[in-house]
Amino acid sequence: MRIAFDESVDLEEPLWRYFKTERFLDLLNTGELYFASARQFQDPFEGAVAVLAPGFPVDPRYAYLESGEKAFEELRRLTKINCWHRASYESDAMWQLYAGAWKGVAIRTTPSRIAAAATPFRIKPEYEHEELWAGNVRYVDLLKERLRVSMLDRFWYKHMAFSWEREFRLAISLRSAEEFGVAVPVDGIKVAFDIAQLVERIFIGPSLAEADTKAVRQAAEASGLAERVRVSSMLGTPRYT
Repeated sequence: MRIAFDESVDLEEPLWRYFKTERFLDLLNTGELYFASARQFQDPFEGAVAVLAPGFPVDPRYAYLESGEKAFEELRRLTKINCWHRASYESDAMWQLYAGAWKGVAIRTTPSRIAAAATPFRIKPEYEHEELWAGNVRYVDLLKERLRVSMLDRFWYKHMAFSWEREFRLAISLRSAEEFGVAVPVDGIKVAFDIAQLVERIFIGPSLAEADTKAVRQAAEASGLAERVRVSSMLGTPRYT
């Protein structure tokens, strides 16, 4: 695993990923994480180098237009991304947004665990493995700045409006694979990880149904991870006096 920008990353920082139950069970059953194409995300600014303010037809950052938009759109298709949330504690907002309104499952890991768990990804068995890149996303006010970074580095910059995500990002670029004639999927890919290395803790969501809770515990036990299962702190009993 290579760190984007060659920057310093806290290898023991807690990272969280929130799943709907069926996605989590698929992870345990297959040992694979889904890496989405960069153009599958809802964020309309994914990969943007600037944001033009509405209602302003002239922007000095774009006094001279440059080519490359079409080429970058192809790179968005060829770059596959997996996202994690950097936090020392579980997040109610993340439960709501990514775990089916509190009905899912979360796992906690660290960058060092991800590095140890990653297995070489080959889009075809006869090809060399693809580089796994990782790093903290940098948040920039794209209304004021125009990024001058490499094509790949763009995927570790986001508009400041998304800074609440506190994202740690994994990415695999399949640009060179396509140049060698490999058919690259339009959408995402699944990448294998050593799940025992990857998962530090499993957290059951606050509103997970009893049947789903049972399925999660059974899958964790079958994977040798039963002792790592916890329940969300939001299932605690509040006291007022």
